[in-house]
Amino acid sequence: MKKCKKAVSILLIAAMLVLMLSGCGGKSVATENTGSSEYRVCMITDAGDITDQSFNQTTYEACRDYCNEHNIDFTYKKPDGDTDYARTAMVDVAVAEGYNILVMPGYVFAQTVVDTTFKYLDIKFIVLDMSAGDIGAAAVGNAYYDDPDAYNVADYYNTENTYLAIYQEAIPGYLAGYTAVKLGYRHLGFLGGQAVPGVMRYGYGYVQGIDVAAKEMGITDDVTIEYAYGGQFYGSTEITAAMDTWYSNGTEVVFACGGGIFTSAAEAAAKVGGKIIGVDSDQSPTIDAYGEGMTITSAMKSLTATVNSMLNSIIYDGTWEEHVGKVENLGLVSKDDMSLNYVGLPEDTTQWNDDFGLEDYKKLVADIFDGKVEVNNSTDEMPQVSVKLNVRQGTIK
Repeated sequence: MKKCKKAVSILLIAAMLVLMLSGCGGKSVATENTGSSEYRVCMITDAGDITDQSFNQTTYEACRDYCNEHNIDFTYKKPDGDTDYARTAMVDVAVAEGYNILVMPGYVFAQTVVDTTFKYLDIKFIVLDMSAGDIGAAAVGNAYYDDPDAYNVADYYNTENTYLAIYQEAIPGYLAGYTAVKLGYRHLGFLGGQAVPGVMRYGYGYVQGIDVAAKEMGITDDVTIEYAYGGQFYGSTEITAAMDTWYSNGTEVVFACGGGIFTSAAEAAAKVGGKIIGVDSDQSPTIDAYGEGMTITSAMKSLTATVNSMLNSIIYDGTWEEHVGKVENLGLVSKDDMSLNYVGLPEDTTQWNDDFGLEDYKKLVADIFDGKVEVNNSTDEMPQVSVKLNVRQGTIK
């Protein structure tokens, strides 16, 4: 009897050892079946939280959903401050914990890219909404802007393991402006944060879209655009006061383009029942907290599409080498499936009406994709328009 008990004990111990060994490395059987067990994904926030209804939340949710679907280990890290040092420290932590695909949203990571991509040769970096110019400025300072051609930006970050994506902001700006006029708005405003290229492309596209829609409708004499930069990416009493003036003088809708600067536009709009156009992501859940139905649409960059395509390229498609080292300028890639495009308007929350509905929007996207409608993505000069355009000289603050 004792021998039987001893044999059973040995078998139990052996079974436990098998189970323990099969679990080493934290890889589940399901993960190994997907062929993705070697990859672990970490998204790093710029400094804000994953509930910011903007870049951080969109990037976090895209990474989380992709990794959940494919049974890939995923986490996120939030820096303990809005500094280059804090962001770089989170890269160090993620790498130390074994994460080998790092996703970072926003140009504020430029110094981190300079400081870490040569340090961690085996890590794959996916950096969203960052241009070569952002990296050049981080590496050499304002001297880069004085003479960009004097510098080879590829010298300052590792093109062997880093992918950069920028977006054709003029297209969603155009779509938002065109749609607003077609929906019936005649006095429109653009409130940019700082006059940096991305914000300017949104604004110039917005102006183009408004002008074309007005021409098509034969109402150029009835349409007015107010145009200004706040000089910062957050709201203030001075900017709110300026927006109060806009709305009290008849402005119906303001495209608030620049991080938290929308708060000033929304505070002013709430007093008179004004409307807002959001930016970067579908901002209706955030902006509508200031007034139900305040957001008529949002000019979006699809970080979700970028995350999905780049993670696919690394983990499944084997096409990472076709993208790594590039600064890809992302825009429209389909006229049939809007979800594949890297820029656009939110189909579910845009306030379509009988004059301009979802199918009209899809036709406009198709026309831009086919080249029937041209959107200028340049920031060299303000577009020439037939509508009345009031451009504020200098910044509000």
